Amino acid sequence: MKQLIQKLGPGLLFAGAAIGVSHLVQSTRSGADFGFSLLWALLLVHLVKYPFFQFGPRYASATGENLLEGYRKLGNGILKIYGILTFLTMFTIQSAVTIVTAGIATSLFGNFLSVKIWTVIILGLCFIILNIGKYKLLDVLMKVIIITLTLTTLAATLMAFYNFNSTIKIAQYIPQGSIEITFLIAFMGWMPAPLDVSVWQSIWTIEKNKTSVNKLDTKTALLDFNIGYMGTVLLGICFVSLGALTMHGTGTSFSNSAGVFSVELIEIYTESLGSWAYLIIGVAAFTTMFSTTLTTLDASPRSMNKTIELIFKKPFKKGYLGWSLTLILGTLIIFFYFLSDMGRLIKVATILSFLTAPFYALANYTLICSKYTPKQWRPSSFMHVLSCFGILFLICFSGWYLTIL
Repeated sequence: MKQLIQKLGPGLLFAGAAIGVSHLVQSTRSGADFGFSLLWALLLVHLVKYPFFQFGPRYASATGENLLEGYRKLGNGILKIYGILTFLTMFTIQSAVTIVTAGIATSLFGNFLSVKIWTVIILGLCFIILNIGKYKLLDVLMKVIIITLTLTTLAATLMAFYNFNSTIKIAQYIPQGSIEITFLIAFMGWMPAPLDVSVWQSIWTIEKNKTSVNKLDTKTALLDFNIGYMGTVLLGICFVSLGALTMHGTGTSFSNSAGVFSVELIEIYTESLGSWAYLIIGVAAFTTMFSTTLTTLDASPRSMNKTIELIFKKPFKKGYLGWSLTLILGTLIIFFYFLSDMGRLIKVATILSFLTAPFYALANYTLICSKYTPKQWRPSSFMHVLSCFGILFLICFSGWYLTIL
């Protein structure tokens, strides 16, 4: 067991990146507004996206290359499209996750510092962790964070069920009208994560094997991924349940201000569950968002640096550092000068992620079925069927959304 825990890593990093805005904000709002009636969407999108996320660690562990190196073999055009899409979305994504983290920090540690100051502090702390401790520290830290996050969220959810006195209604509902459908797209866009996180995990898988004596063979890499993926499903259900059990039917509506939202969230949970829950909910909320902020600040610079190196066919020694600073600067510019409204940031980021999902799904499926993947690790018949269904679903759902704009 100890050896298995030591081998685990990229899957937990995936969970850390995934369990963030999609869970704490969108899942809680889903529960508050719709009760348990959108659980079908949560489960369906996990099923639809599963193969494309799984292809990341599968390809990396089977070939010793990350997905970006595979994209280059398929053609520089795919690699360039990836670079453009990542550059266009990474600043908004980082801004969205950081502003929520800063809002929760303001609630937990007192409002003597503004959300803007907390944003700078959190980005600075993440930068120090990543550039001093590098992947090894990130790997160890995420194990602690994910365990803490899981235990506190499960404890809060169990107490919410224990204190709930009404009948639980599980009838499912399909949203109607542009407002509800827009929420559904945003909810599914980052549930459990944007599909480009598959690229991140393939990079983390290679880094794990570079920095650890406990190498990930393909079977272990898939087990590691499945553990992380099932964790995102479980905690997604937990946050929907918390929203449904403590807020649904109360007429509660959340503020789009990060600071106010976090105060409202923690106070509502505390009022429903009791004052004892303040610390548990606060820790669960902060670890949820801090893990996402930390992993996105690591992954986007890694992937952009690798993309540029592959396009120009030469290494850049300080590329990771340069992209880290660029991402931090861009995030602060967006937040301070353009868009500090948490609700709008999240909506823009999640919808962009959903609309770009078909590209990543097609690219990953094409690569894993190609001659560049060892034959024994190409998809099974079931995974072929699930992948084709997933691609069709993502394309049709995105097209449906564009027709109602």
